[in-house]
Amino acid sequence: MARGKVQMKRVENPVHRQVTFCKRRAGLLKKAKELSVLCDADIGLFIFSAHGKLYELTTKGTMQELIERYLKSSRGAQTDQPTPKEMQAMDAKDEINMLKQEIETLQKGLRYMFGGGAETMTLDELLVLEKHLELWIYNIRSAKMDLMFQEINVLRNKEGILTAANKYLQDKIEENTVIANFEPVTTDIDFPLIIPNQIFQS
Repeated sequence: MARGKVQMKRVENPVHRQVTFCKRRAGLLKKAKELSVLCDADIGLFIFSAHGKLYELTTKGTMQELIERYLKSSRGAQTDQPTPKEMQAMDAKDEINMLKQEIETLQKGLRYMFGGGAETMTLDELLVLEKHLELWIYNIRSAKMDLMFQEINVLRNKEGILTAANKYLQDKIEENTVIANFEPVTTDIDFPLIIPNQIFQS
């Protein structure tokens, strides 16, 4: 029975993914060893699992020797290319020049909007200014919405506190009313027992 074609995409089930990783890793290491034996090739192989575990294979010598050999070979092929430090310096200069140009365009745009300068702006400069204005408006609206949500939350908290206080006071009033209905009324005034004489007269 022919085996179905495996679709090349991430295996979603973590158990199946781990099983597939183990099988494919073993197959890859086996093929590397076969290539080394059949073709007398020097092979170095690194594999990092999804959890960061390292698997490596060197067919001849050590991995350090293969890495040094690779670096020598790649340096020889890139003699005309700038070093990483030179690349970083070039990138930094380009970024500085780009930021300077952007700041100059924004300053010119501010002068243009507030009528502080007689210069005119090109279409590209106006497009840049429009992009920044849209971004500023978006940030302002976002900040305004955040403040409104914070104020709403504060008011909701106050409402909850006032509701709880109101319920507490209502409970106290009801409790005092019940107690007042059951307590006898007492006064400090003495009332002597007076029997009218007419009752005993015939």
